Parts: sequence; structure tokens; C-alpha cells
Amino acid sequence: MKQNIGNLLALYPTPAVIIGATVDGKPSWTLVAHIGIVAHDRLLVSLHASHYINEGIKESGRLSVNIVTEEFLPQADYCGIVSGNKMDKSGVFSLATGDGGTPMVGESPLTMECRVEDVYECNGFENFVCSVCHTYADDSVLGVDGKPDYARLRPVLFEMPTYRYLRTGDVIGHCTDAGRKYKENLAE
Repeated sequence: MKQNIGNLLALYPTPAVIIGATVDGKPSWTLVAHIGIVAHDRLLVSLHASHYINEGIKESGRLSVNIVTEEFLPQADYCGIVSGNKMDKSGVFSLATGDGGTPMVGESPLTMECRVEDVYECNGFENFVCSVCHTYADDSVLGVDGKPDYARLRPVLFEMPTYRYLRTGDVIGHCTDAGRKYKENLAE
């Protein structure tokens, strides 16, 4: 039997990402797990309004979304516990730059360079609705079809309310296969 556990937001885990933007002429980074898809070409990045990086994002209208992998999780986690207001985080990662001039994490095997389309404020958070301008991927994380292969990429996931990082799991099937099999069994 299910029990009511309150109004807990239970959509975790989500991918851990480093958001990159230029602030006061230098790259800055912050770790985020409040990210989501709002359309096939739009995503949402939710940052508390007090974050240092927000001003740079609003000023330039651009940000990068860098998928975190285990190889650079310690640096990513550091960017989540240290404020850009107090520490210069510009040298934490090797710098790559997108075609639109947006700072990107060189260590990240998959990065999306985004343009901010709208900012929605809610409960002390600034929610940046972004269009994806360019996606950059290392060859090592691309499948034979030239698209990201998440079994190769193995992004780190963040889970709340326990504040833990998780590894991505194994492939368990192809989208629609299980539904088609279920549908066939209904027809029998």
C-alpha cells in the first residue's frame, strides 16, 4: 500500500551538469541538477537567484550545459560548494569556447551551448528557458549513428533528498519495444 509522504518533489535522479557563463570577463562555473527538457529544442536551467553566475547569464544571454562524468566529478562537486562571489573558479576546468563565445568545460565529453530565451522567476529561483544553439561531443561518446551514446557517456546523476551521486545503469531495452510486446499480448 502506498503512503502519503507529503509534497515531495520525486522526479530525481537528474543529470548533474556544470553551467558555464562569462562573469566580469572570466569564465565561471556552477554545479546544477535542476535541469529539464521543456521542448525538443529547449531546456530549463533553474538556479537560485543568489548565484554569482546568474548575472553573467543574464548579461550575455548565453550559457553552456556540460554533462558531468565520474572523471571530473571532484572538480564539478567543488563548483557546487564554492561561491563565485568568494572564489575565482575560472581555472577549475580547461576552457573550451563554443561558436557563440560561451565558455565550456574542456573535460566534459558532451556540452550544449545555449541562448537564453526567457527567465521565469519562482520561489527565489531564476529559471532560464534556453534554446540549444550547438551541441559538442567527443567522438568517444558517439554511437555509430553519430548521436550521443549514453552507455558510453555514462553521465553522473544526482538524487535528492539524500544528496547522492549515482552511476547510470545498463541499457534495458529500446523505447517502444516493451509497449509493442505488451500490446501484442493484449491482442492474444
